[in-house]
Amino acid sequence: MKDRASVLLEALPYIQRFYGKVLVTKISGSLIEDEKIRNSIYQDLVLLNFVGMKPVVVHGGGSEISREMEKEGKKPEFIEGLRVTDEETIEILHKSLGGKINKEIVLGLEKNGGLALGISGIDGNLVQAEKIESEEELGFVGEVEKINPEIIEYLIDKNYIPVIAPMGADREGNSLNLNADIVAAELASSLNAEKLILLTTVAGVLKDPNDEDSLISKLSLKEAEEMVKKENVTKGMIPKIRACIECVESGVNRAHIIDGTTPHTLLLELLTESGIGTMIEKG
Repeated sequence: MKDRASVLLEALPYIQRFYGKVLVTKISGSLIEDEKIRNSIYQDLVLLNFVGMKPVVVHGGGSEISREMEKEGKKPEFIEGLRVTDEETIEILHKSLGGKINKEIVLGLEKNGGLALGISGIDGNLVQAEKIESEEELGFVGEVEKINPEIIEYLIDKNYIPVIAPMGADREGNSLNLNADIVAAELASSLNAEKLILLTTVAGVLKDPNDEDSLISKLSLKEAEEMVKKENVTKGMIPKIRACIECVESGVNRAHIIDGTTPHTLLLELLTESGIGTMIEKG
């Protein structure tokens, strides 16, 4: 019994510190596919909401989208990590990313006692974007131009957990496919969030990409920028670190890259002394 009490007491100062604070969490699509993992994440988010924090969720869905493309006879193509997105692929994104995946996350949160509402970046003019002009044809792929956070602020004020699919619209009214890490970072900045948390399938930033014991627990902005500049990390990690750098430079106190496959990873990161994964701060 004493051990249980000590766990709760360890969490108390962190609950006090983050009470009323916005925590933007990006969940990668691969984590959503595992029932046990996703339920653990949903439980964490609901608990954090009930103790007074304000979680906001941005989600991916790459594997599901690729499967739906293949069902339609389309081969997924990527250029520097960005999905080539034609008109047919945009329709699949509306159906899968903004529809099925988004609503399954909402249902999972509500099954665990939370109050959630799912939208895409297109809704409420949330994410204004512009098409990426590239020498290679990416199609309807964009980058964030502006976030209009009013609808999210309204939802969190009403104690909803907003669940956001990373799509946006340009000035011509075209739907655009956006990088979920960047959407989460821009949203965290616009909401003056306390933290940005990127849930991945790796331990965090590693000194040696082949050695999970080489985890770097803390990076200053300068150190993170040097790692990206020297390409000391895997290509898949570079956009995540860049997203963290951008939001911390914009005023978010801390950004985290953590292993979402660890049971109750959010509680361990937020409510314990040791934490897990990699934290990036101004330093």
